[in-house]
Amino acid sequence: MTTEAMRPLSRESAARDDGLRTLIVGAGEAGKALARDLQRVEQFGLTPVGFLDDDPSKRTVRHLPVFGMLSDVLRVATAERIDVVVLAIPGLPEADVARLATAAARVGASVRRLPSFVGLLQRDVVGTDMRSLDVANLIGRNEMHVASPEVIETIRDRTVLVTGAGGSIGSELCRQVNGFAPGRLVMLDHDESNLHRLQLELHGEAFLDSRDVVVADIRDAERMSQIMSQYRPEVVFHAAALKHLPMLEQHPCEGVKSNVQGTDNVLRAAVSSGVERFVVISTDKAADPTSVLGATKALAEQVVKAHSGGCTVVSAVRFGNVLGSRGSLLPVLVAQMGAGREVTITHPDVTRYFMTIEEAVGLVLEAAHLTAGGETFVLDMGSPVRIVDLVSNFARQLDVPDVRIRFTGLRQGEKLHESLFSEAEECFPTAHPRIFGAQAAPPADDFDALLGALYDAARRNAADEVRSRLAEALPPYRPEPGRRLELVSEAPYPDDY
Repeated sequence: MTTEAMRPLSRESAARDDGLRTLIVGAGEAGKALARDLQRVEQFGLTPVGFLDDDPSKRTVRHLPVFGMLSDVLRVATAERIDVVVLAIPGLPEADVARLATAAARVGASVRRLPSFVGLLQRDVVGTDMRSLDVANLIGRNEMHVASPEVIETIRDRTVLVTGAGGSIGSELCRQVNGFAPGRLVMLDHDESNLHRLQLELHGEAFLDSRDVVVADIRDAERMSQIMSQYRPEVVFHAAALKHLPMLEQHPCEGVKSNVQGTDNVLRAAVSSGVERFVVISTDKAADPTSVLGATKALAEQVVKAHSGGCTVVSAVRFGNVLGSRGSLLPVLVAQMGAGREVTITHPDVTRYFMTIEEAVGLVLEAAHLTAGGETFVLDMGSPVRIVDLVSNFARQLDVPDVRIRFTGLRQGEKLHESLFSEAEECFPTAHPRIFGAQAAPPADDFDALLGALYDAARRNAADEVRSRLAEALPPYRPEPGRRLELVSEAPYPDDY
């Protein structure tokens, strides 16, 4: 089933396709210049709707309203359904920046900054400084604001636990959850350095002596039970996982231990301790999987499905490729282009669905709000994007000339094209115009026995047996060996690739 066929027609989604609703903080010269350029250049993907400014004499600037003072950011962002808050006050104190960012995060808006005032004076077009924010040319559509203001009711005053908190997705999840005023935010990760960095970013200090920063491994079932009993979270976001496809093809036992059994450990402990809502992060590779990564994530979704109908409301979300996350495409491209090396792509025709980190986390938060139990939620990510087109557009934005590309061939388990839903899944719309749900058949009656055999094989590090047990526990899993295609292009690739 294609995304185009599923997409509902709505006035709101049509309006958002014109650009992200943007609130400009500062109606001075920098703010006016920014509004001018965003109004002139549609390619920036940002549509200014008004200003905030502490000067009460300012009512209208460039035919846009001044909604209020800087302290009104939460009220205005909520009322105007703002997607992006741009700070256009040179030299704004960091304390004010942090306060604005926290307020904006409470309604799922992202915060962007202009460079210094000196930098602005050296440019004729201020908007060019926003080009790095224009992801439309990379992902084939405008970035969208996913989390609705109603999400705050799921988070506010509740104890929230995030596993994998130190990762790129987990840390952004913690930032946004923190902005929704939880009663307590418990950040769990097995990497103490990641937790140190995250605590420093959120609180401005990182002594690691807070009880809300927890070092633990999701593979340890007893430790998960202990933590759930100790903290009694009401909402759990499970982001901890192994996610690199070629690594798990080489080490399938580790994929089972983390992605399947680890999820099982966290979920069973959550259910036993009375967690109200539980959301696990999955991937589009779980739809009709051909890789160990996809199969382990599909089984994690089945584990969630097996716990539906109880007091804990459970759900899963499927991500596409998340731009900017650790190990994702853009950091690799930056490293390769920055070093003057050729860019490596598996195949000239390979396509993927892409989303930003903000969209991914917004989907997780919205899923916690939307779920009735047992669903898998997917963001409408438009049409898949050819990787070569993304590379070309990214190089153009970075003004990198003469980029060479080398095709390495599809890797073991890798698909040429991904899909968002499997053939056997029933897809349905949700209350959110750009989020869809899927319901798969419930797990087989002998699901627990199949998982037990899989876990035993993984414990013994029997890789070949794990692969066969994966196929046994998950009949849709059909490993397809990737083909190594020796296609090499030493010349710069043309713009129409």
